[in-house]
Amino acid sequence: MAIIINIDVMLAKRKMSVTELSERVGITMANISILKNGKAKAIRLSTLEGICRALDCQPGDILEFREDDRDGEL
Repeated sequence: MAIIINIDVMLAKRKMSVTELSERVGITMANISILKNGKAKAIRLSTLEGICRALDCQPGDILEFREDDRDGEL
C-alpha cells in the first residue's frame, strides 16, 4: 500500500494508549488496529479529524506516502 498510517508513532510521541485513543475518538480498538496494521482501505475524514484532535497533530503527521513496487498500477 502506498499510503502508510503512522498512528503508532504519534501514540508513542504523545504517550497515549490505543485504549485511550479509542475512547477519545469514539471508534473501536479493532478499527484502530486495522489502521495501525495497514489493513485499512479507507478512512473517514471525521475519523481522521478525531484522531488529529486527540493526538494534537496534523493529518500529515499520521499519513505518509511511499512509492510501492507496482509499476503504473492505479
